[in-house]
Amino acid sequence: MRRREFITLLGGAAAWPLASRAQQPTMPVIGYLSSRSPHDTSHLVAAFRRGLAENGYVEGQNVTIEYRWALGQYDRLPALALELVRQPAAVIVTTGGEPAALAAKAATSTIPIAFLIGGDPTKIGLAASYSRPGGNATGMNILTATLEPKRLGLLRELVPQAATIGLLLNPNFPPAESQLRDAQEAARALGLRIHALRANTDGELAAAFETIAQQGIAALAVAADPFFDTRRDKLVALAARHVVPTMYHFREFAAAGGLVSYGVDSLETYRQVGVYAGRILKGSKPADLPVLQPTKFEFVINLKTAKALGLEVPPGLSAHADEVIE
Repeated sequence: MRRREFITLLGGAAAWPLASRAQQPTMPVIGYLSSRSPHDTSHLVAAFRRGLAENGYVEGQNVTIEYRWALGQYDRLPALALELVRQPAAVIVTTGGEPAALAAKAATSTIPIAFLIGGDPTKIGLAASYSRPGGNATGMNILTATLEPKRLGLLRELVPQAATIGLLLNPNFPPAESQLRDAQEAARALGLRIHALRANTDGELAAAFETIAQQGIAALAVAADPFFDTRRDKLVALAARHVVPTMYHFREFAAAGGLVSYGVDSLETYRQVGVYAGRILKGSKPADLPVLQPTKFEFVINLKTAKALGLEVPPGLSAHADEVIE
């Protein structure tokens, strides 16, 4: 073989792996945009991945997930959403309520969006209807923003002597005012007064509990809000320090030492949004995937915390609990 022919053959062989690699398909990218933090949602992200796996997608094997966390600071979400659009993401999953979903919707009208929100998507422009969303977004309304009256009623049963109940709201959360109106309406029906407390920083959270102590407010309901989710341990510690019976919106609060919670099965909702993300990657259109609503709710009482607060839990109430932590 002539030297020139040998060099040509060798050069061609060296190029084969490069050509082979160039022909391999790139893994699709899921943009994961959350108002919350990785610390308070690690178990929920695992449930999301399980939903993806049901459609054959495994992170790092045949799909890439780019995570963006706002850490309870909603003003960070628009820039984070634009980062995912520029990836470009094949689908954007939003968790942590309306702020993340609205930021993604504002960033793109073409990339599919699968959302988890706590209110009605038809009222905020995310979907035309539940059965036919019609645009580039679909997902699940997990009803957290509409369960405030139910939580208030359960808290009243735990603290029947309470004439006034505090309601902790985040003024930066879009549904905050509707949460307050719903709670006030429910309170009137129960013969209660609502004392609204607003906080969107750690300092304001501490100040809200000081106000509760100074004014002798007998119990507190924490409104459903992603910022409060990122401050779960802090809220539970403040309630214990000030000896305030407190109602929360997710089981994780009661498991962390909070008195009581009532809300959706969070693991199931995150699994479901993972299923939707997988279906979209396989070719389903958000416009044709109906917006879902949960059917399972969890009422959890922490008896150890009740004892520390000097509360006697009515037997009928504990009998209705889905979980009693002792």
